[in-house]
Amino acid sequence: MNHRHLLPDEIDLLLDDEVGFGVSPLKAHIRDCAECRAQVEQARFVVDVLEDVPHFAPSHTFADRVMSQVPVFVPWHVEARETALKWLPQSRTARVAVGAMAASVASLFTIAILWIATQTDVLQLATGVAGDRAKGVVFEAGRDVLTTVFGDQMFAIIQQTGTLGIAAALLGLAAAAGGSIAGLRALAVASSRRRA
Repeated sequence: MNHRHLLPDEIDLLLDDEVGFGVSPLKAHIRDCAECRAQVEQARFVVDVLEDVPHFAPSHTFADRVMSQVPVFVPWHVEARETALKWLPQSRTARVAVGAMAASVASLFTIAILWIATQTDVLQLATGVAGDRAKGVVFEAGRDVLTTVFGDQMFAIIQQTGTLGIAAALLGLAAAAGGSIAGLRALAVASSRRRA
């Protein structure tokens, strides 16, 4: 044991006055090694000074002050439950009244939904009328756009040819847009070369 000095955990064993299998060689080393004996004495002095330091207890509001500055994640279902509990009255009779009112409103909504679901003929008629009206509005808007873009004569040709005419018109529009972009880009490149 004389070939090395004590490690910090071995010094801790001596400071704690541990007894056991490995402590007696440590004590023997302390008697022989002045450097390790000085470290143990210095550590014992620090421990004694720390024991004499008065123990302070934090105030009873310390935890509240610290926790008020800590961001706490609250799951959405907990927040929803707490919000709902804030809106509920405190007295038992008022809670029963609110519960009865909520149950009656939920029952009325259920009855209304069931009535609407059983009236499929009326529902189909209403959706059919709304669908026809929406289709008419979309067709009129599309016709106005095509007439504006291609003109009345082109719209008449598109209307006669059907889906093939619409596809050809869209292909022509895409080609015209691509040509315009390519032409503008070529003009910009030529202009930048002239400046350089």
